[in-house]
This record gives sequence, C-alpha cells and structure tokens, in this order.
Amino acid sequence: MTRGSSPQAPTDVPPLQAGCRCSGRRASLPPPMHIVLFGAGHVGHALVTLLGSLPCVVQWVDERDELFPDDVPANVQVEATDTPEAIVDQAPAGTYFLVMTHNHALDFALASRIMRRRDFAYFGMIGSKTKRVKFERRLLERGVDPARMAEMTCPIGVGGITDKAPHAIALAVCAQLLQVRGARPAAEAVEVADVAVVDQAIEAAGAN
Repeated sequence: MTRGSSPQAPTDVPPLQAGCRCSGRRASLPPPMHIVLFGAGHVGHALVTLLGSLPCVVQWVDERDELFPDDVPANVQVEATDTPEAIVDQAPAGTYFLVMTHNHALDFALASRIMRRRDFAYFGMIGSKTKRVKFERRLLERGVDPARMAEMTCPIGVGGITDKAPHAIALAVCAQLLQVRGARPAAEAVEVADVAVVDQAIEAAGAN
C-alpha cells in the first residue's frame, strides 16, 4: 500500500536576495537524490525527519504499516508492502538505497537484490563490521564480483561518530549521503540560473 501523493524534493537553491547584483553566471547543482529507505524502526524515523529538509525524494518501505507515522514530510512517500525486494527492481537508475530493517534475512535479501544492479548511486546498510564480513561471504557465494564489494557501505554513515542513538546514526547517514551526492559526476549536475539574474528580471518587470 502506498500512502501520500508524489513526493516533492526541497530545493537547495537559495532564496532570492533583493538588491543583489552579481555576474549572471550559472551555477551547477547535483540533482535531488532519489532515496529508497527500507525499515521503519527508530533509526528510520529519525532519518526521515532529517531527510525532510534535504534535496531528495524518499520512498520509505516496510511491511509493517502500523509503524509508519500519520504525518511524514512532503518529500516522503510511505510504501507498506510484503514484497520490498520488488521495489529494488523498480527504482530508477542513480537511486540511493538505505537498508535498515528489523530482520537480518531481509537485509541480506535486499542486499543481494541491490548488488545485482550496477546503476545505483549508493548502497548503505546498518550493521557491524562482523555483519559486513558475513554478508560479503554470502554475496561472493552468489557470484557477486569481489571488486564490487566496495559498493556496499556497511557500517553506514560517516566515520568518527561513536554515539549509537538513532538521531546520531541518522545524522551520520545524512552527512554521508550529502558527501556522495556532492561527488557525483559533473555531467549529472543541474544548471540553475544565478539568483541575481532572476532578481533583476523581477525588478525589471515591476518597473514596466
């Protein structure tokens, strides 16, 4: 079951500044992230709160509909489904996959499905280094190229944060997502007109 209308990503283009007079050059911004988040536990809830203000659209997936809150940010779409693996296949190229479910078996099923693809922007999974070693071994047994293991980020989030509280993990994950987004190829960037040019056009229209 899907709840909510099509999510809209918050923009990271700054608001117009009245009276600004700049060069009129165009700036390039990475496109909004398409994030598929598996898991509606405590970390998932904390993460969705932060993602609500970031340049992204989020598919929030779990089979337990009762865990989803009644209200979610405008850029988040809730999907309660018994077949989360199918959502992996349906996701567009360049998706950012986040796996943090309540079930290790489901985590592995999702990891295996994600690693079949070669077109995702990011794949992060909550868990320990021990979990990573076990999953790597099983993925290798299923024929995943050893050279591709670096594409699976586990443990998830930027390093140096030892706090294991849900909000701290969520902050570390968001920081890592923004790092990955910022490093995406320039060819994927979206051109945005310098806000000063827009401001000047508005002023000129008002003077006529």
